[in-house]
Amino acid sequence: MARRRLDEYAASVQAPPQPDRNIALELIRVTEAAAIAGARWAGRGDKNAADGAAVDAMRFVLEAVAMDGIVVIGEGEKDEAPMLYNGECIGDGNPPLVDVAVDPIDGTTLTALGRKGALSVIALSERGTMFNPGPCVYMNKVAVGPRGRGAVDVNATATENLIELSRRLKKPVAELGVVILDRPRHDDLVAEVREAGARILLISDGDVAGAIATGWPNSGVDVLFGIGGTPEGVIAAAALKGLGGEIQGVLYPRDEAERALAEAQGYDLTRVLTTDDLVAGDNCFFSATAVTDGDFLRGVRFHDFGATTQSLVVRSRSGTVRTIETFHRHDKLQEFTTAGF
Repeated sequence: MARRRLDEYAASVQAPPQPDRNIALELIRVTEAAAIAGARWAGRGDKNAADGAAVDAMRFVLEAVAMDGIVVIGEGEKDEAPMLYNGECIGDGNPPLVDVAVDPIDGTTLTALGRKGALSVIALSERGTMFNPGPCVYMNKVAVGPRGRGAVDVNATATENLIELSRRLKKPVAELGVVILDRPRHDDLVAEVREAGARILLISDGDVAGAIATGWPNSGVDVLFGIGGTPEGVIAAAALKGLGGEIQGVLYPRDEAERALAEAQGYDLTRVLTTDDLVAGDNCFFSATAVTDGDFLRGVRFHDFGATTQSLVVRSRSGTVRTIETFHRHDKLQEFTTAGF
């Protein structure tokens, strides 16, 4: 009798779900390949060659990833890209069905000049959950890490956001670190932030890394402000969702022709796009490998053994954040792909 009751009880208790596949761990190979290929051109002054090598390597490795992917954020029409273009099907065609956002090198100019902060990045989410920016190349953004979540509003002034963020983080405005792209369009923003008393960390390129830094411990970055790429905003949203941070954006047409085209395609240019609007659902994946040294990852190192990379891998559903250092044997790199190695 006791045995039967035990069996009945066991049958009535639902078994805990088994861990499902973390495809982000497979995506490391993709960003590693692109980073190594691009890093061979670091400091050589040719950003197109660096980007081309990274695109070739990323596309080559993506073909072997077990997924049925559609590129939503790719090299795009503005780059006249023959590979990794918006709408391209990638992967081996097997499930899962996913939307894909790629940037083989976020910071091609940084790479060409041998400067810090260049990353190779890729983000995945379930099919139909990734925002397609259409003709809108730029957006006005604000991004914060987990502790600042809910404290900022992209439609508020920088001063208002800094005051609220100061309260939330329990630190003076003078100690807040603010990332802003160094562009003439941000002259007034920079002046306002300085007047408010915060510390500005100007970056010349690479606002995906800037957004991620807001959610990275000890980066010294608390918030990102300003107008930057919409594709980069979508990619950053995937990373920040896993890191527990937040990004908001409002589409920013470059001219009246782009505004008219966006409105004709049904885009609301006043709508505040939240993290969940940019990447819906709670099962997205993000991988980044440093091309050059940055705030949270070390760039590619070439040596007698071959190459060493450092990567960041994030999954939103599990809330896991991994940093991975990989050693690549030179002879295996040669065998691995003919795409730029």
